Amino acid sequence: MRDDQITRLQALSESLGEVVIHEVDPANWPGAKKDPSDLTQQERGDRYWSKKNAAATMTLLLKVVNITGVLNKQKPGKDDGDAADELDGELAAAEREAQAIIDRMQKGGHVH
Repeated sequence: MRDDQITRLQALSESLGEVVIHEVDPANWPGAKKDPSDLTQQERGDRYWSKKNAAATMTLLLKVVNITGVLNKQKPGKDDGDAADELDGELAAAEREAQAIIDRMQKGGHVH
């Protein structure tokens, strides 16, 4: 990929991050202030769809972040050594945490 495409993907990942933050917030789900037993069938369905959509958006964000990370590693450049290793570690930890959240959401568990 060209450098400008990688830069655009990185910018999109920031936008996707904002969408993920909004979508995973239970306060934004249908019937947020109701007890589960008080939800209508429509609200339960919409709530389920909202959770699945949030998980899908988070998966998309992870894929974009992974792709841009791989492409940036492949670019020839100066050897930053320790700084790059530290960032790789932080990225890997963030990806593991995000994947754990996705897994909990898909199992119907609590995100927090």
